[in-house]
Amino acid sequence: MISKNLTAASTKPLILGILKQGNCYGYLIIKKIKEMSGGTMAWSDGMLYPVLHRLAKEGYIQSNWEMAENGRPRKYYQITESGKQELQAEREQWLKVHSLLDALWEVKPSS
Repeated sequence: MISKNLTAASTKPLILGILKQGNCYGYLIIKKIKEMSGGTMAWSDGMLYPVLHRLAKEGYIQSNWEMAENGRPRKYYQITESGKQELQAEREQWLKVHSLLDALWEVKPSS
């Protein structure tokens, strides 16, 4: 399992990345994260929805209600243009961190 701290740090780029692929409702986002991580990241409703509300407040996503096939309303989230720009900024930061870690892990100890 991935640590809670790393999971928390990665919520914004993961959610924005999923929404860039297409509109999703909350449970589907949770399901996609679990599937894409091979089960190493398991999000709960209690973790996801506060982040979705924060991202909406920041203008990175927006939501609308649609009727599901079962006739019940379902809230769908979509990424905004601002969210796409933020995702690109997040991507650049994560790639820099990844590059640094990769370099550190490749360093051979001196004898």
